[in-house]
Amino acid sequence: MSNTTIGKYIIIIGLVLVFTGLIIYFFGNKFSWLGKLPGDIRIVKENTKIFIPITTMIILSLLLTLLINLFRRIF
Repeated sequence: MSNTTIGKYIIIIGLVLVFTGLIIYFFGNKFSWLGKLPGDIRIVKENTKIFIPITTMIILSLLLTLLINLFRRIF
């Protein structure tokens, strides 16, 4: 892999991170449902809190898989 290819990947990753940061900064309150879906396990006791976001992770995994596949087809 050449330096120009690695450079392109780093730039693309940086742009994706900036775009994600802007979405979270400006629309963070719109994603308050994330982590509170049916299927997310939440156990709260006196001194212990356990949170296992199963459904949220499945949805995020599917979305990322779709985005990565689209990205690979375009580039």
